[in-house]
Amino acid sequence: MAIEDRLEALGKLREESKLGGGAKRIEAQHERGKLTARERISYLLDEGSFEEMDAFVTHRATEFGLADRKFLGDAVVTGYGRVNGRAVYFFAQDFTVFGGSLSEVVAQKICKVMDLAVKNGAPFIGLIDSGGARIQEGVLSLGGYGDIFLRNTLSSGVIPQISVIMGPSAGGAVYSPALTDFVFMVKGTGHMYITGPDVIKAVTGEEVTHEQLGGAMAHASNSGVCHFVAENDEDCLDKVRLLLSYLPQNNMQETSLVEPTDYPDRMDEELLYIVPDDPTKAYDMKEVIRRVMDNGEFLEVHEYYAPNIITGFARLDGRSVGIVAQQPSVSAGVIDIDASKKAARFVRFLDAFNIPIITFTDVPGYMPGVDQEYGGIISNGAKLIYAYSEATVPKVTIITRKAYGGAYVAMSSKHLRADLNFAWPTAEIAVMGPEGAVNIIHREAITKSEKPDETRSQLVAEYVEKFANPYVAASFGYIDDVIDPRETRPRLIRALEMLQNKRDTNPPKKHGNIPL
Repeated sequence: MAIEDRLEALGKLREESKLGGGAKRIEAQHERGKLTARERISYLLDEGSFEEMDAFVTHRATEFGLADRKFLGDAVVTGYGRVNGRAVYFFAQDFTVFGGSLSEVVAQKICKVMDLAVKNGAPFIGLIDSGGARIQEGVLSLGGYGDIFLRNTLSSGVIPQISVIMGPSAGGAVYSPALTDFVFMVKGTGHMYITGPDVIKAVTGEEVTHEQLGGAMAHASNSGVCHFVAENDEDCLDKVRLLLSYLPQNNMQETSLVEPTDYPDRMDEELLYIVPDDPTKAYDMKEVIRRVMDNGEFLEVHEYYAPNIITGFARLDGRSVGIVAQQPSVSAGVIDIDASKKAARFVRFLDAFNIPIITFTDVPGYMPGVDQEYGGIISNGAKLIYAYSEATVPKVTIITRKAYGGAYVAMSSKHLRADLNFAWPTAEIAVMGPEGAVNIIHREAITKSEKPDETRSQLVAEYVEKFANPYVAASFGYIDDVIDPRETRPRLIRALEMLQNKRDTNPPKKHGNIPL
């Protein structure tokens, strides 16, 4: 056969592989409001950068009528390309072929590209749309999941791993996304659960829809499995591209830099008035963050989960930074179990990938209550302390208002190796709030007083004058400087410039034992 004929045959095979399960199944995919695997890849990657791997692989099953039902590439498209000009590796499950189910060769394709991502130090992205393990292949399919889980684990902290749930992800398949750094989900079409609604109804009698059980908002607000929620496939992939712009390629690279378009010495008058004079009144910490960061841009992570604490990415003079902050407008910014887990995991990601941590503190303490104690606020609250303590990246803290009790220590205090700690003049650093402190310290005096309310008010005023300010902590060096709120942005930028060559280490060990 002449080379021209061979090339023509090759072209036909490539066109066949692009059809996946065929035109009817592609049409059905579109009717569900979903893009196909290849359409998703085309949308995500920079134009013309897609390089496919293993396009001609087919499954090896011969039982249950599968011998004559083979599709080129099987149920996944794998390869590499570029996003924002930088290399990425990925797989996209093809729901038009056997419902995107995982076969032996599908797992092998995914593992091959995962290995390449680690060897070349580039982010790995999984576009997930699958009915789960291919039942006809039995233990071979289950073994394939195990091979993927192992690589997820070994890659953790080495390259960023992103899971994008654009269809079903059920059974054992959900554990690969859970092992990755960030999970995106599309409303209405993305679902994750160990067992579906039918099984739950049969076993427990509970009736629940797919969306209620494992939809995007269910996992974004209740379980915390989902970090980003999207309206549709295109919106989801846009958000993936945006996230990648903040991340380094791997754990050996420094934080991502872009050409700054905001003035480094910009000061904001409104920061003077954001914190109310009344210490019991709430305000929006996100407004503080936006006014300080480049161009007011802030990519929030876990927006709907534990909203009493804020996590996300921003830039200071073009440099990517991670933000952890209380949200005084939600439960006064108290630290509870969910907030501890959310913030601790984010801090550990930032530390793993050399991204400086900026902490904004306004915390009344850890959440009290029987449910919190029984739920493990002690061990869960310790996660945040552990994460900040072991982090060796630059750490800068701004105390805007309250910093009470053990929560003061936990929020990147000097005692946990924070590099620079600033306070606004409105900051209060104490064991507890004035009312509670006076009721304990002066209980006898108040009880014996002929005018207990008047006595209490006088003692509270004295306590506020002595302790409800940042200067006592500053006198011990726990606060490096008390700053004008308007200067927050330039002070942070200069702090990061000073810390850009920071080198810190932890004691030699295999790994620590974080309270899980």
